[in-house]
Amino acid sequence: MKRPVTWLLLTAVAASLMACSKDEGAVGQQGAMPPMPVTVVSIQPKDIPLTFEYAGQAAGFREVQVRARVEGILLHRNFVEGRRVKQGETLFEIGPDTYIAAVDQAKGNLAVQEANYNQAKRTYDRVLPLFKENAVSQQDRDNALAAFESGKAAVESARATLKQAQINLGYTKVTAPISGLTSLDVVSEGSLVTPNSMLTRISQLNPIYVNFSFSDNEAQKLRRDIDEGRVRVPAQNAYQVSVKMSDGSTFDQIGKINFSDNVVNTDTGTISSRAQFDNPQGMLLPGQFVRVTLKGAQRISAVTVPQVAVLTTQQGKLVWTVNKEGKAEPRPVEVIDQVGADFVIGSGLAKGDRVVVDNILKLRPGAPVTPHEAGSKPAASAPAAQAQG
Repeated sequence: MKRPVTWLLLTAVAASLMACSKDEGAVGQQGAMPPMPVTVVSIQPKDIPLTFEYAGQAAGFREVQVRARVEGILLHRNFVEGRRVKQGETLFEIGPDTYIAAVDQAKGNLAVQEANYNQAKRTYDRVLPLFKENAVSQQDRDNALAAFESGKAAVESARATLKQAQINLGYTKVTAPISGLTSLDVVSEGSLVTPNSMLTRISQLNPIYVNFSFSDNEAQKLRRDIDEGRVRVPAQNAYQVSVKMSDGSTFDQIGKINFSDNVVNTDTGTISSRAQFDNPQGMLLPGQFVRVTLKGAQRISAVTVPQVAVLTTQQGKLVWTVNKEGKAEPRPVEVIDQVGADFVIGSGLAKGDRVVVDNILKLRPGAPVTPHEAGSKPAASAPAAQAQG
């Protein structure tokens, strides 16, 4: 009677073990992770705009120092400091009394010399016919001619003296050599000024210059990219130059480069350039700091990826790609520029590579993924489809 009971117990244990084994296998199959759905962008090199941005400073188209040209007491200042003046407008008046007297004296001297000249001319006109008739000697004729020519020269000298006196009198009114914006006056009214004394400055605002500079290293890199066909720049530096003001607004005029130095500043290691802008409303002022942007260059066959796809690690930048087996693969890359929401990649990616742009923090090397192109509707995974069924 014991043997049938023992056999029944062994059969029950074996059946229980077989059932547990089946249950564990089913649980293992259900617990396997499905391929992760990810969005990818396929690399397609293309030409993209290349812009350059630098710090700049505005400068007057012409900066003129207004100086006194005669000595005297500064009587009046006829303009408001810091305001615009027109060319030819009287800015300062210097005491004219001594110069008026010099003009009057020169006029009197001219009158005397003209009278002497006229007398010498009349004498010469009388002597010349007599000399032809041998009524007077050669000496008399020569003396009359010398007096006539000397009188003529004295008249010319007196006229020059009068003209110089009139010019000096005119210099007592200091006029604006150009139209523009004045600075603070250097000498106050009532002061004694001498020739070459600085009185004020005038800056011409329309057009206006914006000076900027870029490093020698940047210039060498750009030349190398141009030579190797990676970058194309406008012919004859025909960039479109725009300016951003200190408050963030953009100046409403587009400028052009009209000067670029061919030597490197030994103190700063930079190369100076200058752009010219129309400034009809005077929005740009000399000395104002701005941001200068140059447009018109292109990066040839550039590789770009969205910024969200690029991770920063201790070893540098990397992106996740999907290889031919449909598995995640990290790829080190070199970021060389930024265009809008994209990074420009210098090395690490090639045409046709698929770069992951979402779920990148959940990926592991070799993990299977289900990629779909950005902008397309992702396909449902098999477990999700079975669950829905």
